[in-house]
Amino acid sequence: MSDHYVKVNIQLEEMKSFGEDAEKEGVDAEEQVPVCSPSASVSPPDPSSTTIAGRDASNTSITCKHRGKSRSKLGKDDKNSCGKHTSDVSLHGSVVSAPVGRNLNRLGHDRTLHIKGTGKILQGKSETNGNYVTVHPSKNIQETRREDGFKHAKKGRPVTVDISKAKTSLEALKLSIKQLKWKEFPLGRRAACDIYWHGVSFHDNDNIVSGQVNKFPGMIEMLRKINLSRAVRTMQELFPEEYDFYPRSWILPEECQQFSTQIRMVKENDATVNPTFIVKPDGGSQGDGIYLIRDPSDLKLMVGTQAKQAVVQEYIQRPLLIDKLKFDIRLYVLLKSLEPLEIYIAKEGLTRFCTEPYQEPSQKNLSHVFMHLTNYSLNVHSGNFVHSDSQSTGSKRTLSSVLYRLAAKGVDIKKVWSDIIALVIKTAIAVVPELRVYYQCDIPPGKPGPTCFQILGFDILLTKNLKPVLLEVNSNPSMRIEHEQEVAPGVFEYVPSPVDEDVKVGVIRDTLRLMDPGHKKPSISQHGEEIPMEAETQERSPDEGALPSLCLKQVYPKYTKQFNYLRLVERIASLFIRFLGVKGNMRMGPTAFRTFIRTCKLSNSNFSMASVDILYIDITRRWSGTMPDSREAGMGLQAFVEAFFYLAGRRFKSLVLREQVVSLLQLCEAQLESQSGVEERRSVSCSRAMPRAVRTLGLTNPQLNSPAPLRRASSQDYRLHQRLKPRTLRANVEN
Repeated sequence: MSDHYVKVNIQLEEMKSFGEDAEKEGVDAEEQVPVCSPSASVSPPDPSSTTIAGRDASNTSITCKHRGKSRSKLGKDDKNSCGKHTSDVSLHGSVVSAPVGRNLNRLGHDRTLHIKGTGKILQGKSETNGNYVTVHPSKNIQETRREDGFKHAKKGRPVTVDISKAKTSLEALKLSIKQLKWKEFPLGRRAACDIYWHGVSFHDNDNIVSGQVNKFPGMIEMLRKINLSRAVRTMQELFPEEYDFYPRSWILPEECQQFSTQIRMVKENDATVNPTFIVKPDGGSQGDGIYLIRDPSDLKLMVGTQAKQAVVQEYIQRPLLIDKLKFDIRLYVLLKSLEPLEIYIAKEGLTRFCTEPYQEPSQKNLSHVFMHLTNYSLNVHSGNFVHSDSQSTGSKRTLSSVLYRLAAKGVDIKKVWSDIIALVIKTAIAVVPELRVYYQCDIPPGKPGPTCFQILGFDILLTKNLKPVLLEVNSNPSMRIEHEQEVAPGVFEYVPSPVDEDVKVGVIRDTLRLMDPGHKKPSISQHGEEIPMEAETQERSPDEGALPSLCLKQVYPKYTKQFNYLRLVERIASLFIRFLGVKGNMRMGPTAFRTFIRTCKLSNSNFSMASVDILYIDITRRWSGTMPDSREAGMGLQAFVEAFFYLAGRRFKSLVLREQVVSLLQLCEAQLESQSGVEERRSVSCSRAMPRAVRTLGLTNPQLNSPAPLRRASSQDYRLHQRLKPRTLRANVEN
């Protein structure tokens, strides 16, 4: 054993001197070759271990670490790591040699390590980090993609953040990175970063194949006024009482006639009723293009020669007032992941106040935007706007200061906060199904790509009876921590805004802390699904000792039991994605729709395949007319959901819609599960029928680890199975 430690120490000294030479030549310290620790650790036996020179290689392993302190613990699969060219580490007299060339370092290809002095070959997947290779048992591609990000942050180097696309959130982001003692790259970086911070959308940089991006694909499109209204409307059909926090809405121009008819009927039934409506452009932001009306004839439907896409909603005429002013809440919500669904809510938010005392809408004051619209970008131009360094005064205040003031008046703040949390979770459940379709389109399973997270801005209004109402959800909430101020006549400059800085820097900083690739969250198993534990229960690293506690609170999956029954449309989306057929596609063609009907056995004598084709054509044609800018032909998710509701109503006529949908989902999922069981039994019987030499071919031949031989082997197996199949049938008959 002493000889073993002597050999290790000699090799360590050689590797250290090699690393020092590299530093002198100007090699970036973050991309240095990792140096093995002088201590050898004994690891527990691993089922995937390989016998080396007649001994069990799993009994002893050399733990390799980066220089400095590690950001994360080494996982089970982190075994022997190698130097830049070759590093031979002695294992009880046997030497493992791992030559690593530049052309070898491609993620996702199986590697083989030849063991000197033996005829053994250590097989497994290889991952590259800098110029060394980590060997571990083969995993599926999605696990590899996720763990690849976690393995980047090792001891000795900070987390790297690409901020070249950050735009208006740049100053808050820089302060957050400085507090965390991470490393920023203002101009980008040729090597991969751990986190990429985009200012607008996921596609700000399309060349990212690893790490984490702060935008989800499709989030901008999903949170447009029309798409959000459609998503919530679908949930209102299934759960009308649960989704009563969103005002009644009509989509223009397609529902203009319906809107006019309904309002006319309301006024005819009761002449004293004279409701007010607010019109919001589909792609508008910062209050641009918003106006109030009291009669459908006041709608501005055309912009030039084109119809204007917009949403018209019931106006909340009796909002809660403070200092006789209308206000709304800007709440920051972190969507940490889609699968599993993880949602965090910031404990602190902003309240934006109007700058004119509120009066109920009338024909005279409909155009008073400073009275009716709470948008900061509008009210900041009012002469009454007050910039204040205090959190409890001025035209922009912290949410906690407003809640404290309400509590002093006897308001049940816990009930208000609980209702707000429920609103956020229900809204997220409504938009997640479509986001999953966008996600699989941009990052199909099996394709290298980053993981995503995103900070959203929820705009919420409290009514006079303290009921929260959702106004809209912003995919790109402003993270600016300064405001424009006139320092001289006609001269403006940006000055710091303490209220914005206190809230927004904390949100960004703690979002980064939650996404730290060195902190892999523990999880618990629930009903066969891995449920991540709340981040606040985890141990904090020494580097975070000086930081305040997290300002983000996990609300899902923490409250899974209360809200999981609402995720029906997400189950429909899973069926939709399964039968899309082509990876990277968002539309279902007629053949895929017929396959869905056949596989789930939804056709019968009363509903033939010809009827299925007619249903597909009718629904697809109607939805294509509502989305003229759509670049793809076929049935989208929302159209598929409508078809699914129709099929459920046709098959279970005696039930209400929600029970119809649940029953049809259970039927489809049961059919798919039974078919997958049949396929598994077929594959098992096929493998038993094969000669032993064929079954062990992929295990004994390392050349089959490349994609082309795998395809050839699978085709050979299929042909062999076809030849063996008739004999097997005859044998069964004879028996």
